[in-house]
Amino acid sequence: MILASASPRRRDLLDLIGIAHEVRPANIDETALPAEAPIPHAERLARAKAHALAEGHPDIVVIAADTIVVVDGDILGKPRDEAHAAAMLRRLAGREHTVYTAIAVARDSRTESAVEAVRVTFRQLTDDEIAAYIATREPMDKAGAYGIQGYGATIVERVEGDYFSVMGLGLRRLVELLARVGVRYEFGAGVTR
Repeated sequence: MILASASPRRRDLLDLIGIAHEVRPANIDETALPAEAPIPHAERLARAKAHALAEGHPDIVVIAADTIVVVDGDILGKPRDEAHAAAMLRRLAGREHTVYTAIAVARDSRTESAVEAVRVTFRQLTDDEIAAYIATREPMDKAGAYGIQGYGATIVERVEGDYFSVMGLGLRRLVELLARVGVRYEFGAGVTR
């Protein structure tokens, strides 16, 4: 089992449910295509990551994912720098946005994928709180400039949907996709083919 991601959160989630895996990040261009909508964008990237590692290796199962934050129809990726992170957090403060996490599972010549949508609402944030949060460095490698599983948990007021999808890997959906490619998840044993 290969995880096509360097995300420590995704590694932790696979460990949480006992799926043994090797980490091999996929190096793909994540630039949105002209006029590409958020859902197709996230799913295209997840599938591209899975294909990049599965190609030429029919004996492996590849799990790939892509998470984006969308507000007012705009995709908020990872911040370029601290000023960009602050602008994102100010934009999200006190309001709702949507987190889309696409998962793709590739095995042999088959790839199955799906996208989870989760509504997340932030509490109001002061400029001092935003600066203090950015000083932790947590926002710097995360879509939308926050991580719900860390310090960012204190700025989230409400989550409507799959919490694990906000972290970057919806586990219920992953198990479903694994089954579609012939890999069965067993409680306490991980996966069997």
